[in-house]
Amino acid sequence: MTDAPVPTTGPVDHVDPAVLAEYLGRTRWFGGKGRPFTVSQVYRIGHVPGIAEGGPLAVLNHLVELTYADVAAGADGAAGADGEQAVEVYQVPLAFYTDPVQRLDHAFLGWWEEPGLGWVHVYDAVHDREAMAAWQRSFFDAYDTGEARDEASGLTFRRLPGYELDPEARASLFSGEQSNSTVMFGEDAILKVFRKLTPGRNPDIEIHEVLTRAGCPNVAALYGWIDWTHPRTGEIWQLSMLQQFLRTASDGWELALASVRTLFSDPETRASASGGDFAGEATRLGEALRDVHETLAAHFGTSQADAGALAAVMGRRLAAASAVVPSLEPYLEGLQRVFGSVADQGLLTTQRVHGDLHLGQTLRTSLGWKIVDFEGEPAKTLAERVLPDSPWRDVAGMLRSFDYAPRVVERAFAEDDPEGSQARTARAQEWANRAKNHFLVAYTGGEVTPEQRTLLDAYVADKAVYETVYETRNRPTWVDIPLQAVAEIGAA
Repeated sequence: MTDAPVPTTGPVDHVDPAVLAEYLGRTRWFGGKGRPFTVSQVYRIGHVPGIAEGGPLAVLNHLVELTYADVAAGADGAAGADGEQAVEVYQVPLAFYTDPVQRLDHAFLGWWEEPGLGWVHVYDAVHDREAMAAWQRSFFDAYDTGEARDEASGLTFRRLPGYELDPEARASLFSGEQSNSTVMFGEDAILKVFRKLTPGRNPDIEIHEVLTRAGCPNVAALYGWIDWTHPRTGEIWQLSMLQQFLRTASDGWELALASVRTLFSDPETRASASGGDFAGEATRLGEALRDVHETLAAHFGTSQADAGALAAVMGRRLAAASAVVPSLEPYLEGLQRVFGSVADQGLLTTQRVHGDLHLGQTLRTSLGWKIVDFEGEPAKTLAERVLPDSPWRDVAGMLRSFDYAPRVVERAFAEDDPEGSQARTARAQEWANRAKNHFLVAYTGGEVTPEQRTLLDAYVADKAVYETVYETRNRPTWVDIPLQAVAEIGAA
């Protein structure tokens, strides 16, 4: 092992902020694209120990604070009903080498004089298998005691019992990640490196720990995580989580799209008779979500919330969305009526939930469905994401996803075969209705009561309104998909 320098934890003033700003702008995981910002602070939070010979001189972790010019910071740092933040913090681990490393050219930030190291070439460490191997060895060292704390770096590697790791497994970056970065260690474990950070317990770690200790079969088991304690404030920042690699997994969204493509290959075939019928998978997914919700309720408990307050929040989100999506205007009265009907329900039972559930947050393995990514809705603050909510929010998210899948495939088919659109539209509706009905029956174990239907309809409407804003900002040509749902709901 090489002896990495012991860095001084605190603000960094020898690195040009423009270098970091330029790098953030060309990554997939940076969420502030298109917004004017400045790098207001770079804060070094320590080094990763255990670097092997032939690896980087050092792996130094940094928090990069950004201040946006398009919003004014309030007392909590948030601005506006759309959830945009005035200040955000991103995690950027850096690997330092004396000489250029050609295989890391795509992750090159720049070169500068680093105190204690001299002139160095600097790379995003997540792309460097040698740097990530140091993380892996630190987790391995934490197995016997449950944690490995490096006093010099301030980093604590935590492990849950019962899961073996291979300290020599090859590290490789998963290229499909967007909001975070995921590194695979052989075929046994993956490390999710959170990019956008907030002090406090990350709900993805918190919920996975509870579900793993409870033996819930419907999630990837949590193996461990990394904490960093701020030396001045004492705040805990959770940087990464290590969990089971589901080697047989298939993405739920891609499976749904494949099912619809099979159906559309012969649009005269009813959805129930299609070789790619998804009803059975929707049933199993409903059962998996019910099990997860029951386990969360048993371990986190339940609480009561005022239905009127929920209706008011949904109404405010609708008002904010209508300013972004003028096409919502004809449906405002109908949507407000849907939200208003919730207010008559008095008190609602709430609990910890996923908070951002859709088919893209599910994996189908040889042993069944797994639900992943319990971070909650990205646009919300951490304080909002950990609040109890109704389980029907997760159910509504899945129902909207079942509506989305056939509409997305339908659009692709229309380009090559516009004359078959009418038949495909009918089959798309059949596929969505069939998947939603089987999912709901499996989740509830029977029928949905009138009270549950009222609440579910409101959550579905709230989700569709959110989707109109997202599509308007990111994929304007897709906004008609959620607008169709909004029109149906608002006209009901």
